[in-house]
Amino acid sequence: MSYSYISHLECPQCGEHYSADAVRQLCTCGSPLLVRYDLERLKREWSKEDLSSRNPDLWRYHELLPVVEEGYVVTLGEGMTPLLALPRLGEDYSISTLLMKDESLVPSGSFKARGAAVGVSKAKELGVTGLAMPTNGNAGAAWALYSARAGIEATIVMPQDAPKITRSEVALAGAKLYLVNGLISDAGAIVAREVADKGLYDASTLKEPYRIEGKKTMGLEIAEQLGWEMPDVILYPTGGGVGLIGIYKALQELQELGWVQGPLPRLVAVQAEGCAPIVKAWEEKAERSQFWPDSATAAFGINVPKALGDFLVLKAVYETDGVAIAVSDAEMSIEQEKIARLEGSFICPEGAAAFAAARKLAQSGWIRPEDRVVVLNTGAGIKYPDSVQTDPPLLEIGEFI
Repeated sequence: MSYSYISHLECPQCGEHYSADAVRQLCTCGSPLLVRYDLERLKREWSKEDLSSRNPDLWRYHELLPVVEEGYVVTLGEGMTPLLALPRLGEDYSISTLLMKDESLVPSGSFKARGAAVGVSKAKELGVTGLAMPTNGNAGAAWALYSARAGIEATIVMPQDAPKITRSEVALAGAKLYLVNGLISDAGAIVAREVADKGLYDASTLKEPYRIEGKKTMGLEIAEQLGWEMPDVILYPTGGGVGLIGIYKALQELQELGWVQGPLPRLVAVQAEGCAPIVKAWEEKAERSQFWPDSATAAFGINVPKALGDFLVLKAVYETDGVAIAVSDAEMSIEQEKIARLEGSFICPEGAAAFAAARKLAQSGWIRPEDRVVVLNTGAGIKYPDSVQTDPPLLEIGEFI
């Protein structure tokens, strides 16, 4: 058996094929590229039983990942995060089976470690020595840490309002860190110039094909953790949307392999009311979104005014009979507190947005009480210390409660 069954890269817009043995960024038509595998051969040579003796990390699915030689794998133990039942919260939502895929436990404290692990590993295999990317915080932290482990020099540009802890992670990893007085779109423009001037590998969202492959392992794990039976609904906090695109890709690949049966889950793209270009496009039944001016939300990770892969996010939602929905920052805050109080999980604001959406969709009847629902919490709440304000009473020495 091969370590990877990667076949080629394909443009989802014009259908152009590219070899996967050289550095590729976007298609000549400007579209992101997707990794394709020899699924027919894989179907004959790989089975679910092969997973039983493997390590509980995302590399257990290496046949369906793009790194050809195992020696290039850069890992910090990422993957196979818990799929937790939330019975008390489910009762509060009137959902019989409510599950949380908890990405707070991966290295760097966010799901971005998945994309970084696979993206950096493939970059290393392709001979990349320097990369650059814009970030809202967590992705830059993850790529800086994995780049350090791989011996690749990283240049990271983030908005100055990004969470400070992510800034520290980037700096401690030895990456070149720059702040911009603006949004991630402004950081992206700076990175584009740096890439052009210095010939760096552009690791911006969807400008290389391999971040999706790391993110798709969330979908592979959900399927395996549910005994290869599909949930009814998956809710995902959506900025650039790579995770949602990846989960959809993973489930389609599992369908082709014959590992899962029946209809795919209805996918829900969750955004903030202060930055909801995907939601607006979905409401208008459009194929692409428009730039969202003056975007603002406490869920910094989904403050993306215009996603390069918006058409892929919308396609995933349309083709699974899903929805796109926006929630307010106030709703996120309420849900973040309620999940901590009822279930003991301190989740990130983006994850809280997805739970707030689940509540709204259950109240509207779109999510049925009997549905099996998976909500993605994409990071640890402790990475956003300013998202919660407390004012406990101060006791003097010798005082009692």
